[in-house]
Amino acid sequence: MEKKTVENTSLKLSAHLIRQPRFSKQFANFCLIVLAIFILFLFLPWTQNIMSNGRVTTYKPQDRPQTIQSIIAGKVKNWYVQEGQHVNKGDTIVELTEIKDKYFDPQLLVRLQEQITSKQGSLSSNTLKIQSLGNQIKALQSSLDYSLQKARNKLKQSQLKVISDSMDVKASFAAYEIAVNQLKRADTLLNKNLISLTEHERRKLKAQETQAYMVSAENKLMASRQEFMNANIELSSLQAEYLDKISKAESELNAALSYFYQTEADISKMNNDYANMSIRSGYYFVTAPQSGFIVQASISGVGEIVKEGQAICTIMPEAPEMAAEIFVRPMDIVLLKRGSKVRLQFDGWPIIFFSGWPAASFGTFSGEVAVIDYIDTDGKYRILVTPDAETDKEWPDMLKVGTGVKGWMMLQDVPIWYELWRQFNGFPPEYTGYQNNDAKSKSKKENAPIDEE
Repeated sequence: MEKKTVENTSLKLSAHLIRQPRFSKQFANFCLIVLAIFILFLFLPWTQNIMSNGRVTTYKPQDRPQTIQSIIAGKVKNWYVQEGQHVNKGDTIVELTEIKDKYFDPQLLVRLQEQITSKQGSLSSNTLKIQSLGNQIKALQSSLDYSLQKARNKLKQSQLKVISDSMDVKASFAAYEIAVNQLKRADTLLNKNLISLTEHERRKLKAQETQAYMVSAENKLMASRQEFMNANIELSSLQAEYLDKISKAESELNAALSYFYQTEADISKMNNDYANMSIRSGYYFVTAPQSGFIVQASISGVGEIVKEGQAICTIMPEAPEMAAEIFVRPMDIVLLKRGSKVRLQFDGWPIIFFSGWPAASFGTFSGEVAVIDYIDTDGKYRILVTPDAETDKEWPDMLKVGTGVKGWMMLQDVPIWYELWRQFNGFPPEYTGYQNNDAKSKSKKENAPIDEE
């Protein structure tokens, strides 16, 4: 009995040892099949894609939400809109009143116009004065020329008279010498009783007459010389007198011209003030720059003070051209170009999506890359995605600016192994997103004040 039991046990063990190599072979075959399937799987087509997040915005800058600012400082007088209300371009949103004392006068424009009119009248009168002074200077210059010519002629006449009188003096002196010599000879002849006393007295009288004529000629010469000197002095004084008159007239002319230019500058400044005030009065009513919806009021109530450039409310333009703003890593941006296809998921719209097989997905929307930024934003590059014109499925009408979006940028069809290899080897540089921060930190350290000990 025991012998039979031992034999049975040996047979079972032998059978088990015989079946074990067959199980190992089956397991190995299974592994080979799985490996073959995996290798075949690696060669299946895969649509390269880049997944990134962003938000909904608008394609055109003028379609984006904008704040409406007050150009001038003022106090809120009336509100004409409510939040959520639709407004057309040019509709009045709020009315302001002045808070600066120099603009309080309601007749300020009228008074400025009166000042301008008065200044213009003064300018016209000053223009006539300038013309009169110019004519006066011309008359003085002409009179100076005539007077100088007259004085020069008189000086020439005086000079000729001096010459004539000097010739008379010489002639009278010669006649006097002859008369004196004749008188001396008459004295000798009288002493010898060769001439009569009457003849002697006649010659004596002749000598006295020639002497008197000589003295008269010398006096005339002295008077002529004095007249010549006076004519010369008169010529010099006449020129100085007229130059003084002309200088005074030119000084008055320059003063009038200075006042003329200053008045012109004042009128120009007044016209500028008038134009500025006219334009400023148009800013009392803040209007909508374009048609849209009032989203949010930044100020509230009536009577609140508004500063220059302060936001009053936000307006969302109607019918904006939507776009998705997505940020992409530097390692992926080189794979994108304008026109690249993108699949989008918007917050609130459920989807079933297979990134490698977009045709089998459901609930996503089609788009294409329209803009790629040339500079990074915090280590990532911004792209704008617009609706794909080649697809019939439009983006949702209820889509709002600021809605979250997830995008898959569809690239070329490649084998799965190639995409795995790219993902494993595409490590982004760590410094990309930190260069600006490091630069700012370094700049702060350099610009920090030095503590003096």
